[in-house]
Amino acid sequence: MPIEQGCSLHTCEAYAHAFRLLFIFASKRLGLRPSQLCLEQLDVALILDFLAHIEEQRGNCAATRNGRLAAIKAFFRYVEFRVPSALAQARQIHAIPGKRHDQRLLRHLTLDEVRAIINAPDVTTRLGIRDRAMLHLCFAGGLRVSELVGLPLANLSLQRMPSIRVLGKGRRERCAMKVHVDNALCCT
Repeated sequence: MPIEQGCSLHTCEAYAHAFRLLFIFASKRLGLRPSQLCLEQLDVALILDFLAHIEEQRGNCAATRNGRLAAIKAFFRYVEFRVPSALAQARQIHAIPGKRHDQRLLRHLTLDEVRAIINAPDVTTRLGIRDRAMLHLCFAGGLRVSELVGLPLANLSLQRMPSIRVLGKGRRERCAMKVHVDNALCCT
């Protein structure tokens, strides 16, 4: 998957965990060892029972269930091209819908809370100045922490139009341009 799909290590680990759970469930359900399972046995009925099992018996939420289903669908996208005889089975599994669920809105920080966080580092030290500049970048540029710590210095431009080239989630590149970023970096 990392090579063919360009998936992150985290995605690969999540998918592997989903398949460990599926194989444990299928082997118990069918009375077989995981190594004895056949592709044909992973049919729609078994997959639907597995999805119900992870919600009801394991207590997983709908979002987790949908993540497990995404792993299974990704596998069957691969199967479509490698095992033509399983094409109908793959289509049936792709037709399994994700479960709708509520997505809670995240509470945003107030301006005073943002100021308190930015002013927390001790700017009388080099590390404090660095930390404050990093916090400014996070807030002004809308960066995730992982994007900030992985930001190469070459991606930072303080020219006439200050900008930051950010490689974000899913390896998507975006350009964050804020006047506040320029001020934060030059003034701290």
